[in-house]
Amino acid sequence: MIIEAKGLTKSYGSLPVLKGIDLAVKKGEIVAIVGASGAGKSTLLHLLGTLDTPDSGSIRINEQEVEHLRGDALARFRNKHIGFIFQFHQLLPEFSAIENVCMPAWLGGQSMQDSSRRGIELLDMLGIANRSSHKPSELSGGEQQRVAIARALMNMPDLILADEPSGNLDSENAGLLHKLLLDLRKELNQTFIIVTHNPELADLADRRVTMKDGKIIG
Repeated sequence: MIIEAKGLTKSYGSLPVLKGIDLAVKKGEIVAIVGASGAGKSTLLHLLGTLDTPDSGSIRINEQEVEHLRGDALARFRNKHIGFIFQFHQLLPEFSAIENVCMPAWLGGQSMQDSSRRGIELLDMLGIANRSSHKPSELSGGEQQRVAIARALMNMPDLILADEPSGNLDSENAGLLHKLLLDLRKELNQTFIIVTHNPELADLADRRVTMKDGKIIG
């Protein structure tokens, strides 16, 4: 298993958000997490991505118990093993597409030459190498999301977590994104956990995990 979560709970103040979550995902699997707003989907994704810590329970990613990691060690682990795709792209507006893509590699200490070479390869694979010098404001929504995907792939992570990746795209670009995720799984054996309200994207996943009131119900 790439990731195994057991007994995860999380509360904010007196509000319990997650109430004992167990989840295991295999290498190369696409898992869609679905459910109504407030079910705890994004909170679960943040815990799995080590962006937040559970009140109780354990998370193992690529055989590493991540709750034992702190500070710089946790940041290095996250940078190497986990890629993120967000609904609103989260690109840095003052940097070009290729600079945004290379940012995780630079943070991980890779050379500018090596990271730039891989960044261009990724943008080419995603069909937008000709836009590598453009800043986010000069890119369409679909192009921005492809840059975000390239950034997530930059360090060849074990796992990519996506929070409503097609939520800010029109139907045509959403469809292209859905096909792209399937292609990446086929070509790279990439593992995805995707929080989505989009039924078409959920239907493309290998497995659908339904959440309600902080629990997995199906």
